[in-house]
Amino acid sequence: MNRQTHNDSGSGNGSSTAESLTNGLGWFSIGLGLAEVAAPGALAGMIGIRDSSKNRTLLRLYGLRELAAGVGILTQPRPAGWLWARVGGDVVDLLSLTSAAESPRNGKARLGLAMASVLGVTAADIFCAAQLSEGKPAGEGSSEAMAVKSIIVDRPIEEVYNFWRDFEQLPRFMSYLQSVRYTGDRRTHWIAKGPAGTKIAWDAETTAEEPNRLIAWRSVEGSEFENSGSVRFERAPGNRGTLVRVELDYSSNRAASALGKLMRMDLGRRIVHDLRRFKQVMEIGEITKSEASVHAGMHAAQPEPVHQ
Repeated sequence: MNRQTHNDSGSGNGSSTAESLTNGLGWFSIGLGLAEVAAPGALAGMIGIRDSSKNRTLLRLYGLRELAAGVGILTQPRPAGWLWARVGGDVVDLLSLTSAAESPRNGKARLGLAMASVLGVTAADIFCAAQLSEGKPAGEGSSEAMAVKSIIVDRPIEEVYNFWRDFEQLPRFMSYLQSVRYTGDRRTHWIAKGPAGTKIAWDAETTAEEPNRLIAWRSVEGSEFENSGSVRFERAPGNRGTLVRVELDYSSNRAASALGKLMRMDLGRRIVHDLRRFKQVMEIGEITKSEASVHAGMHAAQPEPVHQ
């Protein structure tokens, strides 16, 4: 089976540092918040604070604050306000830790490590908040707004085209999709799995269709996730099956923000990931449960794409 994947554009080399860091901070907030709410006593001992009823209550309140910030960061298109709220929370955390360090009943060494960790997170919060406050969402205007990728699938072109043309089958290899259904002539409704149990939905229309050659689409005006793209099908050289070439554009401000939270990786890597899964579905009928399919990015079981 041919596993070669072609990288046709330098636009998918990685999302901006601010975009990746912002999403990471959102998930960090949720993880920390869950720990503070569910196990405040264990967390208190970990950071060197005496386990008492008062401290457990305080940590639970801080946990609720972290959960709210995490959900806000991951679900809002411009979460600058939530990031600045995190900065304020960091200051409160530092003041609390400093006060705790004055008590001989608390562990000063562990408290020192906790304060150093909070300072590091605070620097990241300030960086991301400042980037978004400049009026430019993380990733906006960068080359990641458009990507072109291709892969060779060892199946006849007619079979490959007909499978992709049935949009309702796309969730089989696009793991972030929950469902796609037809709503009318050339119209489809898409629902994707967002962070923290949220959903992102949009409607699209097929703008061009050439049997065994091309499928093109674009989202309808006003969609939550504005995008356009195409899939081209060509006979691979040497009669090796079908060359599938995907072009995707999400250059609008709205889509740039939604896509990062929806896909949780940059556009180029997501397309490569989905194309590999599509190849598996077409060639062996299922997604193999190897490390290459579990891990979205580079992995020892998942070879690096070949750059053209």
